[in-house]
Amino acid sequence: MSKSEPVLIDTHPGRNAQVYGIARELGTDIDLIHEPSVGVVGTKGDSQCYIGVQAKVEAIHNCLLESIGKEEGQMASRLIQPEYAVATSDGIRNGTREMRYSLIGREVTNDSFCEHLSASGLAGTIAVVACDKPPVGTLAAMLEHNQPAIIMSDGSIHPAIDPKSNEPIDLVTAYQVAGHEDAEFRKHISCAACPGFGSCGGMFTYNTMQTFIGVVGMQPLHMVAPPSDDPRRLNEFPQELVGYLRGLMESDTRPRDIVGRDNLRNAVIVAMAVGGSTNVVLHVPEIARAAGFANFWKDIITPQEFNHLSQNVVPVLTDARPYGRFSMVDIDRVGGVQVIVKELMEAGLLNGDVPTCTGETLAEQVARLNTPSADGVVVYPVEKPFKPTGGLRLLGGNLSPEFSAILKLAGVEGGLEDNVFRGSARVFEGEQGLLDALDTAPESFKDHDMIIVRYEGPSGAPGMPEMLDSTSRITTLCRERGIVVGLMTDARFSGGSVGLVIGHVGPEAALGGPIAFVEDGDEIVADLNTNELNCIPLQDPAIVADRKAKWEQVVADNGGIHPNCGEANTRLLNRMRRLAVPAIQGSGMHPDRQLWVNNPREPEMSSFEPTNKYR
Repeated sequence: MSKSEPVLIDTHPGRNAQVYGIARELGTDIDLIHEPSVGVVGTKGDSQCYIGVQAKVEAIHNCLLESIGKEEGQMASRLIQPEYAVATSDGIRNGTREMRYSLIGREVTNDSFCEHLSASGLAGTIAVVACDKPPVGTLAAMLEHNQPAIIMSDGSIHPAIDPKSNEPIDLVTAYQVAGHEDAEFRKHISCAACPGFGSCGGMFTYNTMQTFIGVVGMQPLHMVAPPSDDPRRLNEFPQELVGYLRGLMESDTRPRDIVGRDNLRNAVIVAMAVGGSTNVVLHVPEIARAAGFANFWKDIITPQEFNHLSQNVVPVLTDARPYGRFSMVDIDRVGGVQVIVKELMEAGLLNGDVPTCTGETLAEQVARLNTPSADGVVVYPVEKPFKPTGGLRLLGGNLSPEFSAILKLAGVEGGLEDNVFRGSARVFEGEQGLLDALDTAPESFKDHDMIIVRYEGPSGAPGMPEMLDSTSRITTLCRERGIVVGLMTDARFSGGSVGLVIGHVGPEAALGGPIAFVEDGDEIVADLNTNELNCIPLQDPAIVADRKAKWEQVVADNGGIHPNCGEANTRLLNRMRRLAVPAIQGSGMHPDRQLWVNNPREPEMSSFEPTNKYR
């Protein structure tokens, strides 16, 4: 929607009849029905992540209701009843075929809110978001609609304490004991791991993306870290959000006015600094697409620059789970994500002059919040970081010619000798085969195996499921036996995954990418000095040609799709198979690269470049 396009309901009596009725039922002035409309949206699903959302939505709706009217100081607006988008639960579905719907849930949220925002003509929107895919879909819809909008995280769940050992545990702990032989112990951990409600509490994908959304400017920084049950989320933040929205509407500040090139670069740098989830490199191209940038990896940052920043400039500042000790509520306790932003700004790594949803620049917002310095225990200063290099690394090489493969370096627990891993391929044609082997023959996994799980990509699965179940069992197996087992896949990982795990390998197997040609026993080399992922036999063109010809014959004999691909037996799965773009482009459902950029804009340049004075 362009800035010049009106967002008013006309005066046709048939079209107005229900609008009058809604106004009466909501208790607003019927004379305001032709004014710009405002409303609240939220995300819901079968998970503890979403339990707290409705109460916040209703609290914000009530604040809007009290703020709307014709009196001086009130908002002369039409109020829309709250609406919700439905999403799946990653925590419950991991390791099942239902997990294929997780990433698709991002697309469904985008579509659902696109319909609501655009068809309702909303001129101002506040969203309460939970879990990790719906927030990205919500932000994408807001950027496409491009009318004043603001987001609030619903908040994290509190970390749990094992009542027997008094050790901190969480959802990832429960996945890591899935292979334990004692059924009572497994039940004990699963019953204790998720007390209360809220989204995953570590620096998994949810908190990676909430931090990202705050830094990119679409969420007030101080609203990111408090837990879901923090009373501020019901008693203080709703009124603040209404005030911020009013400011955005009065100044006619739209999401695309906020989410520009430097905001996106800032948010990527912070994702590195918090050792964030690998999913961020799937979600950022989709956010950039909705903001009007045709190619994130060209218009905003190149893969080479991304790796340079992560290798040489941006350190990890947080001692956070899954690679460390603390949860998001601990980050809130020591000052919130604004502490991380402050540290990076003072080190010259972030542009503080970018706009945000509060009406302030990023630097002004940090200053107003009286942000403390890093405590040195939960959040570390840049000059003495928790880890010296950033948490994420993109890999090229003959297994990843699209330069899409991603490694969460912050979570690697061993196996790198002079920054190089050498292993022997053990191939599984789908995650279920790997899970079966981990259940029935864990002893069969050897030191320096490189597990290959393929046909689980955006088109192949379809849906690109994450593999927290698999990676957690492998992590436990490696810790117990003192060995290193890597895993690479054309699927993706949970932000809770740790170990030498490499996802998003592309092109995916279903599309004939090189990962489809790997055979058991092939030597696999992951070299973090050159940022390459290579299969040594595939360096021989003759071997590639032979294996490719055999693969193509299998596909041809099966009607054009490899038999190891998953069944696309619903409309959503079929859409994903046919429309998914590659992982490097965000794995969204977009039929035409030229059509799916809404109101494209020219790449923006800035004189600001990150420079770390401590290096």
